Amino acid sequence: MALKVKAKEQLIKVGKYAETYRYVMMPELYTALTQDKVIKEAALRSGVSKGVMQACWDAAGEVIKAWATEGHSVALPGLGTMRFGLRAKSVANVNDVKAGLISSRRIIFTPNVDLKDELASTAVQITCYDRDGKEVKRVTSTDDGNVEDPENENGTTENGNNENQNENGGGSGSLTPSGGDDNGGGNGGGSGTGSGDNN
Repeated sequence: MALKVKAKEQLIKVGKYAETYRYVMMPELYTALTQDKVIKEAALRSGVSKGVMQACWDAAGEVIKAWATEGHSVALPGLGTMRFGLRAKSVANVNDVKAGLISSRRIIFTPNVDLKDELASTAVQITCYDRDGKEVKRVTSTDDGNVEDPENENGTTENGNNENQNENGGGSGSLTPSGGDDNGGGNGGGSGTGSGDNN
């Protein structure tokens, strides 16, 4: 099994590559699996009936929801932990602190080491599309996950650290519940706002 990624040639509008076309990679998701299908598959793998698995699934969901909204960091067996977080404006005067300063409430998921390792070792299939949407190349990678930077051959960042940076940012460690007003995405804070869930 491999992760599907598409690299599309797009016009960059900001940053050091502004007004140039560059290939931007993004995940290409499969179909969304329904809860019923997940429960059916889990029942088959565990050897219990679908009804028992449904009852366990519902009970676990209620426990996680109750504890997470009480401020606990809740373990999700085999996956990681979940907790709530928020984004809010900062104020200089303590008398100005009020609930209205909160701009969004979020669910933050932190994967465990095993899940991270599994993701890191999964092969990647990249399909490249030009600016007209025509497929121009396919790449299959089974490397160790290191990102090569052709403009920085020694493998160091501008700060001299031996790290890899994602030019386009990211921050996929948080989920925003539907209906929320969090348009910032990821874990970064917006202009003039502070984050109450620093890691």
